Amino acid sequence: MTTFNLTTKDFYFDLPKSLIAQTPIENRASSKMMVLNRKNQTIEHHHFHHIIEFLHPGDCLVLNDTKVIPARLFGKKETGAVIELLLLNRVQGDVWEALAKPAKRLKPGNQIIFSDQLKATVLEDKEEGIRKIQFYYEGIFETILDELGEMPLPPYISEKLADKSRYQTVYAKYEGSAAAPTAGLHFTPELLSQLENKGIQLAYLTLHVGLGTFRPVKVDKIEEHNMHSEFFNLNEENAAKIQQSKKNGGRLISVGTTTTRTLETIWTKRGKIIPDQGWTDIFIYPGYSFGAVEGLITNFHLPESTLLMLVSAFSEREFILSAYKEAVLQKYRFFSFGDAMLIY
Repeated sequence: MTTFNLTTKDFYFDLPKSLIAQTPIENRASSKMMVLNRKNQTIEHHHFHHIIEFLHPGDCLVLNDTKVIPARLFGKKETGAVIELLLLNRVQGDVWEALAKPAKRLKPGNQIIFSDQLKATVLEDKEEGIRKIQFYYEGIFETILDELGEMPLPPYISEKLADKSRYQTVYAKYEGSAAAPTAGLHFTPELLSQLENKGIQLAYLTLHVGLGTFRPVKVDKIEEHNMHSEFFNLNEENAAKIQQSKKNGGRLISVGTTTTRTLETIWTKRGKIIPDQGWTDIFIYPGYSFGAVEGLITNFHLPESTLLMLVSAFSEREFILSAYKEAVLQKYRFFSFGDAMLIY
């Protein structure tokens, strides 16, 4: 895969901080939606509930049904030093990989106390502030986490979230994510029903969002960036829906970059979409040839991020950056609680 000699700086754009959405809008589906036609290189402005006008009977909409856990924990070492952990993924049983702050204070063998019910031991140093952690507790871990943990809102959101459910999709099902698959936040139960009534197939897969999705790119040559592995699963029932839709000539429309990376991981390995599960560290950037996905619903992303690189690979980088410039002029809302983009 060639990058056409692109560097991280080639994905920079000027974003006023005032356009970073701090809170979700009242009605999920009333967010703005920019629609990009890749073939005609056109840009249109709509609202998200108009998505139904751009999907055809027989198309298959694929959504990530992962559920965000209250993955941010605050505890203390035996010395009294405050430690923050962001749980990234469950390795096995009660062993997790977690992003630690300040990581330099945590060495293998260190103890962390979160409450009388929850304690932990550091097992191993990993790369870039990540530690392997063994938890010890009395009761049910998920219940304790729900009591002690906080929703891991991205660092660019400074407002306190009044309703935790607004950082979950309405179809969230399987717990395990450190961040929401935010393209799906625009859907309401009513809109999903309308899509099904029109004959659009809804298929679900799971990718537990971890560090790979939001880790910044710190190298100049983008191909030198390493993605963090994340767990995915596509079961037989949903794989069959995708296969049937493609067999009948329907388009595969991916809701979000996480769904896109899962589908392309399976396609890259198999040459088709079949039931599969495992770990993926796929990094999609310009030069990548898409095999599965024919349409993409996504939010507006950070400058110089892997997410913007993926979107630029799905269309042309210059076209995407011109659309982002237009989004700034039109005062679209950016990032997790922001507006949407449909590319087809």
